Amino acid sequence: MSITREAIDSNSDDELFDLLAKELEKRISAKRGSDEFISQIRALPVGLRAMAATYELDVSLSLDDLGWHFGNWHNEDLAEETTCGLELLGATELADIFRQAFQVARKYWTELGADNWMEWYDGSAFEKAIDPFTKQAWAILDGKKNGILKYWVDYAREHPEGVGAEDG
Repeated sequence: MSITREAIDSNSDDELFDLLAKELEKRISAKRGSDEFISQIRALPVGLRAMAATYELDVSLSLDDLGWHFGNWHNEDLAEETTCGLELLGATELADIFRQAFQVARKYWTELGADNWMEWYDGSAFEKAIDPFTKQAWAILDGKKNGILKYWVDYAREHPEGVGAEDG
């Protein structure tokens, strides 16, 4: 089933998020963070592209921090897509923080790409440098039900064409 304008208008936020997530699952077969994943999301309607690019950041900020995000998702193209996705979805303040954090992460990119990056990270200068950005991101999302995913729902309601919604 494709996303319809009627489904966007008539579903609850949780139901709409589920619909968007299912659409992304249907359209993306590649391993998250891979070059093929980047290619696949770049072929999506702009809103779905933004959602696919921001999903892992939402998970990272829920379970870990920005440092772990850049270690787990060590792909510069994905980081760029995430920044653009946050901006498109209306999370401009979060996009600015993410962009600044990415600039810091680039200074440690080799270490973040190493097999033992998790051991290196704890207590590193990078962890100390990235911590203020993580705290700012958490503050933005604090109290926002569903974190970044709330931006997905708001975007889909305001720009149904951006998620490929059809009349129906």
